[in-house]
Amino acid sequence: QVQLVESGGGLVQAGDSLRLSCAASGRTFMYMGWFRQAPGKEREFVASTRMINSGTYYNDPVKGRFTISKDGAKNTVHLQMNSLKPEDTAVYYCAAKNSYGITTLNYESWGQGTQVTVSS
Repeated sequence: QVQLVESGGGLVQAGDSLRLSCAASGRTFMYMGWFRQAPGKEREFVASTRMINSGTYYNDPVKGRFTISKDGAKNTVHLQMNSLKPEDTAVYYCAAKNSYGITTLNYESWGQGTQVTVSS
């Protein structure tokens, strides 16, 4: 079976940093990435990476502050979140897909989510 397990969420103050991790088991994916969802809001793409070869993608609100990285041998991705803002508060979900195409769409597998809360 396929499982995605996230870790690293927590409660921090504005300006602080967090590092999220997601480990996939069961198979290797072409893309892995992160989405987030705040209460009452639609799910929002955050960042993704190609797991083979290079290529990273970021949504505008996190560009320059968040960095996605991968460890292909461990089938793991990380999201380094710096200069966190209260508007970054959300449940962050790891996602993966095994097809090429639009980097923000058609993700097949999802983690359970990890809460990130940024206080002012």
